[in-house]
Amino acid sequence: MFYLQDYIKKHFSTTQPYFKQMMALKGECFRHREGRMTQRIRLGNNMYFIKQYHGVGWKEIIKNIIQLRWPVLGAKNEWNAINKLQWLGIPTANVVAFAQRGLNPAKIKSFIVMEELAPAISVETLCQRWITRAPSFSFKYALIKRIAKIARLMHNNGINHRDFYICHFLLDTSQKTEHTQEPLLYLIDLHRAQIRHKTPVRWIIKDLGSLYFSSKNVGITKRDYYRFMRIYQDQSLREIFALRENFWKKVKSRGDHLYANHC
Repeated sequence: MFYLQDYIKKHFSTTQPYFKQMMALKGECFRHREGRMTQRIRLGNNMYFIKQYHGVGWKEIIKNIIQLRWPVLGAKNEWNAINKLQWLGIPTANVVAFAQRGLNPAKIKSFIVMEELAPAISVETLCQRWITRAPSFSFKYALIKRIAKIARLMHNNGINHRDFYICHFLLDTSQKTEHTQEPLLYLIDLHRAQIRHKTPVRWIIKDLGSLYFSSKNVGITKRDYYRFMRIYQDQSLREIFALRENFWKKVKSRGDHLYANHC
């Protein structure tokens, strides 16, 4: 499969394959792991992020299988997840180019190019400011409400993120962020996301546990967690503790375990 927006083509030569040129692009490296590189690049006057996959190798595939994890073989995972989120109306990065080549799972080469989301700030960075300067109650509640609704919509439609941390929510800062009642949040970094007809409960717990873990020590209170739970479940706290208490205990346990290992 090959996808390339027409307005991107003008930045490349027509005498060489687009795939080869895309895989050779160099920019500011954000992440470099075996078989995968994420870079920030400039095309014309605009900035983009490109993820290039050069083959994960059988060693990585076997390691993931032994650990009962589904291996990420290339950019197609993120391409599918972004398309599903956009179909659901969840804001995320806009893809301008994607392609994949090869049949051998260990040697699949692929790339995905996304428009840079700017101006924006990660929710993690934003929340860290709250430790010394608390936000308005209305804005904080609006942010919690938006994250909870995104999580609910995603999970109710068969998607689990697998890296569901607050750093992967970006707030559009072109708004007056401290005053808006409807903050625009983008969900990013979907390369490990899974899509099914129905999301297994254990993967929902892992997602929500990761979200809970990543929100520790950034000014989130117990009442804030209760607000999140009410919105996510679309139920009163009385109903949640009567019907879903064990579920949320598992979420908290998962988050606490991650936190203990992280520290």
